[in-house]
Amino acid sequence: MEKAQHVLMIGVGLIGASLSLAIKKSHPDTTISGFSHSKEELEGAKKIGVLDNYFLNLREGASQADVIFLCTPVLVTLELMQELAYCSLKSTVIITDVCSTKQDVMTEAKRLFTPHTTFIGGHPMAGSHKSGFLAGDKDLFENAFYILVSEGNPQVIEMSSLKELLVGTQAKFVELTAKEHDQITGVLSHMPHVIASLLVNEAESLMTTYPLSRKLAAGGFRDITRIASSDPRMWTDISLSNGEILQDEINHWLEALLEFKEYLMNSDEAAIFSFFNEARRIRESIPVHQEGSIPGFHDLYINVPDHPGAIAEVTGVLASEGISLINIKIIETRDDIFGILCVSFKNEKDLNKARQMITQKTAYTCLVQ
Repeated sequence: MEKAQHVLMIGVGLIGASLSLAIKKSHPDTTISGFSHSKEELEGAKKIGVLDNYFLNLREGASQADVIFLCTPVLVTLELMQELAYCSLKSTVIITDVCSTKQDVMTEAKRLFTPHTTFIGGHPMAGSHKSGFLAGDKDLFENAFYILVSEGNPQVIEMSSLKELLVGTQAKFVELTAKEHDQITGVLSHMPHVIASLLVNEAESLMTTYPLSRKLAAGGFRDITRIASSDPRMWTDISLSNGEILQDEINHWLEALLEFKEYLMNSDEAAIFSFFNEARRIRESIPVHQEGSIPGFHDLYINVPDHPGAIAEVTGVLASEGISLINIKIIETRDDIFGILCVSFKNEKDLNKARQMITQKTAYTCLVQ
């Protein structure tokens, strides 16, 4: 695709805005319009250059589009697909989505659209702790996996066209079936969110009984459960749309927990050691600092002395080098790291540059988890 004359972005939150900026970077002549039920949101996105214009009427916007992106939660996307099915669309239109589950979306696409309408499922595996169009980032998807799903027809030309339109994302495109996608993300992303949330909910009763435990949780426990801070509305939708796979995975977990319980009841030291040893072996074989099913966290831990100006010195170095940080916090207790300052970056490139500059320009030591 040399250029798309007209792209319609349905939903201009973090993902929609970031896709728009990435497309504009590589295809500056492409017109990008937005659709949302919030006029204020659309006007704001246009004002900062995320959109060229916008529509308040979906049928009007869809009829002019060469490519349509559904950048909304899965249950909202399913509703919008029904509306799109009644729109007068171009015969060459490409429709795609960004939902975290794919089987429901692809099933609905097959039911609603004619065989001549190209629908390609999509899932860019990137995110941020921020939300809304103001958080849009043209580099959000850099080196992240971007899953594409096309079932029923080969759609080779259309798939190639969509990838070319998205070349500015600098993402790594992977093609899967809807079932493969949902199975993989169910195990590697959806179930971990359930477990992290369960751990936090279980810890609440402990914190009530032993108030000091809330302070102790500020270290490693808070880090391993950080994904529990994700949007509850989005994760409700994801859980419902991938319910069958999640149920199977929960059954596997229950069986594994009961097996481990048996080890404890029998004081089976060898089995317990094997359990933890195998987990360590597998974990160490997983690539480090690559974007996967759960977006990576690019944290730098800095051992700074407890005196005035230490934090300002660190942030001053980052500012002088033009390195943007997305979060900074002081860690009061952490049993595996001596440093007390945690600085988070949006990507590995910024993290590595920050570590290099702080090491060179200060006397502080840095550790990447």
